[in-house]
Amino acid sequence: MNLKSVFNNIYRYIYLVIFIVFLIWMVFLDTHSLKIHNELDREVEKLEIQKKELEKLIKEDNKNIKYLKNTDSLERFAREKYGHKKENETIFYIEYKDSVQQ
Repeated sequence: MNLKSVFNNIYRYIYLVIFIVFLIWMVFLDTHSLKIHNELDREVEKLEIQKKELEKLIKEDNKNIKYLKNTDSLERFAREKYGHKKENETIFYIEYKDSVQQ
């Protein structure tokens, strides 16, 4: 075995060790690691679900806004939700109790 082949083998091992250290660094330790990418992907999925829910709420709110532009609808909404009443008007609240015993 000559000296040149020994150095070649040493360099191969050095390159192999450097590659393994680099691979471990990139997979687990770096700020762009696979672990962080997976966490970010899960967060993006959650945010997309939340975005769809909020878009649905916006559509419902826009529908309610169009409904409440009418004065009669606005008055009905105020009476049902907030108990508003006209002057000289009495409102009676009737509670309904379920007859089924639990």
